[in-house]
Amino acid sequence: MLKSRMGRWAKVGIAGAAAAGALLLAACGSPAGAGGGAAGGDGGGGSDLPELKVALVTHAAPGDTFWDTIRAGAEDAADKNGIELLYSSDPDGARQAQLVQQAVDQKVDGIVVTLAKADAMSGEVKKAVEAGIPVFSINAGEEQFKEMGVLAHFGQNEFIAGQAAGEQFNDAGLKKVVCVIQEQGHVGLESRCEGLADTFEGSSEVLYVQGTDMTNVASTITSKLQTNKDIDGVLTLGAPFALTAQDSIADAGSSAKLATTDLNADVYNAIKDGSILFGIDQQPFLQGYSSVEAVRLYDQGGYVLGGGQAVLTGPAVVNADNFESVAAQFEKKSDDAE
Repeated sequence: MLKSRMGRWAKVGIAGAAAAGALLLAACGSPAGAGGGAAGGDGGGGSDLPELKVALVTHAAPGDTFWDTIRAGAEDAADKNGIELLYSSDPDGARQAQLVQQAVDQKVDGIVVTLAKADAMSGEVKKAVEAGIPVFSINAGEEQFKEMGVLAHFGQNEFIAGQAAGEQFNDAGLKKVVCVIQEQGHVGLESRCEGLADTFEGSSEVLYVQGTDMTNVASTITSKLQTNKDIDGVLTLGAPFALTAQDSIADAGSSAKLATTDLNADVYNAIKDGSILFGIDQQPFLQGYSSVEAVRLYDQGGYVLGGGQAVLTGPAVVNADNFESVAAQFEKKSDDAE
């Protein structure tokens, strides 16, 4: 049953999330009582809705470009919805919780937060809720958001994402895969590796690396491949780590196939040229956009997307068969960088 569920999500992930995005835009355009237009901002159509102040607090580590995409989505939604966006981040759970408290002290109108270290975040998030601030979670925290009083969660199901990777490795005929976790204790990353183990018909094991130190990431993966010549697959859990793993595979003289969760323009191009087998995309732009717009919708009429259930933005498998379907997301970024 789990395998069949994974297959269904992997195939409809892109279309399902696109439909959710269309619903968001429709809701933004004409919610009841909104006067027929989107809220203020440059693209807001001149509405007189009051400006809101929203804090986006993530566990992003310095240099991890994945979060640039989430922030871009959040800023786009803020511009279109008359919202002042306050962004802050810290990979340490306790310090991230302090950032939430700072947002409460600033009397923001809404908080969007990641819950990768849910235990560390719980107390401050509950305080925000008790203070009457609507809180939405993104990216990590699907299993924990309800118990904290968070209104809605936007992200992919991490276990299903891992299942999708396992099925892709099965299709490639691989036998032994290492799942590289860059942040020990991150519940979402652990779930991805657990999902991989659930569907992968070969054997898999977890390899922990220090994600804030790419030299450590590279040397740890290289050493693992040099001492375990039977490893024929590597799954990284973030685009920057996939690019580092490419070098590690070459340095180790390994023929292991590489895949990753989370995409950027470089990973997209590597899938396109065949040097990366596949990517599992959680569509982070949608997470940032949807959650910030959700604050405006809640302010306008108490609207809550998902009806208390997690709003899935992925997983969506991107491989050699379908990479052209997401070309607009990544080829434009490549062109802009030139």
